[in-house]
Amino acid sequence: MHALSIPTWVIHVSSVIEWIAAIWLIWRYAEVSGDSTWRSLSFGMLPALVSAMCACTWHFFDNSPSLEWLVTLQAAMTVVGNCTVAIAAWWIWRGSKKLEKS
Repeated sequence: MHALSIPTWVIHVSSVIEWIAAIWLIWRYAEVSGDSTWRSLSFGMLPALVSAMCACTWHFFDNSPSLEWLVTLQAAMTVVGNCTVAIAAWWIWRGSKKLEKS
């Protein structure tokens, strides 16, 4: 745990908590609005959450060389997460266009 300073840890942990809160709030918005396309965004955000947790885990163990595979997994999950969030945004946009037509 010595790899990062306390303020940096606060930022890392609070970012993970904020991401979890955002996923939950978007899911709730889908329920309240009745527009289930927003749930796709919640699912699309999960790979980015995994990416953040990989980073926190690697730093927690002082950037151990035996856990370097976490860095690769983090990078992969970031790419996957960016793609799934983009797809979810397209899905929401497509859903809004269907609602406009009806």
